[in-house]
Amino acid sequence: MYFKQILNEDCGCSSYIVASRDSHECAVIDPALDIQPYLEVMQDRGMTLRYIIDTHIHADHVSGNRRLSAETGVPVSLHEAADVLFPFQKLHDGQKLELGPVYMEVLHTPGHRPESISLLIVNPPRSPLPSMVLTGDCLFVGDVGRPDLGGPGAAEQIYESNRRLLGLEDYVEVFPAHFEGSCGRGMCGRPSSTIGFERRFNPMLLLPTKDDFIRELTSSRPPKPLNMEAIIATNRGAATQSWAMLRHPLPHVQDVALDEARPKVESGEWWVVDIREDAEWERVHIPQAHHIPQSQLASRLGEIPSNAVPLVVCQSGVRSHRAAQFLKQADFPIVYSLAGGTGGWAQAGLPVVSGAETPQAITEVVGIH
Repeated sequence: MYFKQILNEDCGCSSYIVASRDSHECAVIDPALDIQPYLEVMQDRGMTLRYIIDTHIHADHVSGNRRLSAETGVPVSLHEAADVLFPFQKLHDGQKLELGPVYMEVLHTPGHRPESISLLIVNPPRSPLPSMVLTGDCLFVGDVGRPDLGGPGAAEQIYESNRRLLGLEDYVEVFPAHFEGSCGRGMCGRPSSTIGFERRFNPMLLLPTKDDFIRELTSSRPPKPLNMEAIIATNRGAATQSWAMLRHPLPHVQDVALDEARPKVESGEWWVVDIREDAEWERVHIPQAHHIPQSQLASRLGEIPSNAVPLVVCQSGVRSHRAAQFLKQADFPIVYSLAGGTGGWAQAGLPVVSGAETPQAITEVVGIH
């Protein structure tokens, strides 16, 4: 068997090539938008592509599945529950995908997304039992997938899906679709683990009851990924917005301090866009800010005046820097990020408001003209 993990540092995602050294047939799982690495491996090793598989509809990066399909003529494979607008080969729970003597068994592990799957890898010449599992966004190293993209009952589904994975032997190696990023809260930076290690040390899997698991999983979660709505629409085939992803090399964006930003904000010279989640915005925000959550930024670019100088704000200044880089790539020539974010603004005693007031109403409340 041939196995290769390809790490995409841009988005913290992993993709995989699984192949038989006997038949030279291979599968590419969760391909990134840049398909050249897969084509090079196949060419260098004389492999024939048989399967292109996404473990789920990705929300934080544009998949290379259809690009690779167009290049090779091999259809895209997804779980039968996948809600996409392009033809695909439907996979079902328990199905075996053969690569010569090697095969992958499909496990439906919903929760993060309704169509989420994991793939057991079995190499019968070496062992009749699985030695590896590609867990998609169900089980991470040190964490589990987020539930808020999976629909009703998603948290309970994530619990049941991970219990199913814990039925595997301790020695089975775990290879998730992420090694960092916004799809989990506390994932480790390691790109792989084992079932036994996660059983013993994964904080989510150590919780004593299902109720404890669901309560912890739903109590707090990371912000939705940058441009999530446009990326999901692209991966479903409902849009062609591959530009919604940050591209490397990343443009330079200046982080500006409060004392520099305040007069520009109050005079209206800078157009403030607050990219935080709804609950964060309603709790407190800068009076002049316009609310566009980062998950909707690419979809709502038209709301930012074309001649504006955007000042992007979040809670502390981390998310806003990346969002500002995206706006610069989206042809806003001058973009700034607020150092310290809304939290720093409030701590400095500068005016803030709560609730969902519009900028016009806010102006009246705080007396800014």
